[in-house]
Amino acid sequence: MSEIPQPPSTHWRTSAMIARFAGMVAIALGFMLGMYGLDEPGTHWLRTALGLLVTGMLAQGYALYCSIKRMQQLQDRPKS
Repeated sequence: MSEIPQPPSTHWRTSAMIARFAGMVAIALGFMLGMYGLDEPGTHWLRTALGLLVTGMLAQGYALYCSIKRMQQLQDRPKS
């Protein structure tokens, strides 16, 4: 089966939405596990929470990059 090609702006928009959602989930889980890790010192939960927070921030950064690329492509597109 062949897929219908999507315009590049749709690709950037979809990627940004997915990254934004994944980033929010990772940051929320990171905060929740961080609170649990502070209650239970000596466990691995605090390091796991830090990893989730960093992952969430990277995902949000990628979403910002996708949004900027989409806006650049929309501005560079010739007007009809």
